[in-house]
Amino acid sequence: MPDASARVRELNLYRRYFDLVAAGAKTVEVRVKYPHLAGLAAGNIVRFRAKGTDETCDVRVKRVTEYPGFEALLDGEGSSPVNPTAGRDQQLADIRAIYPPEKEALGALAIEVELLADH
Repeated sequence: MPDASARVRELNLYRRYFDLVAAGAKTVEVRVKYPHLAGLAAGNIVRFRAKGTDETCDVRVKRVTEYPGFEALLDGEGSSPVNPTAGRDQQLADIRAIYPPEKEALGALAIEVELLADH
């Protein structure tokens, strides 16, 4: 059961990434450093929702690491925790297809998560 004092944030994920998180295979989520994520920290609970559905899975944030961009993030985190089904070059292309250069310029966040046991 999540700690009642832990802040729960809801974030949407594309189905292919949601399935990897829900299976425990994807342990690092990549996000642009948007202002609404500024307070995200270890111990927070994130409820991921498969985009366009009511399906959710809850994870606990283990750490949040800032990077200047997606290449630096993949260099620092490795590609397997971000997406174990795709190589680094494919992941970089996929991430940049979601976030255009002006978004990447805000900075990137690597959010390490662990699937909650009661999922």
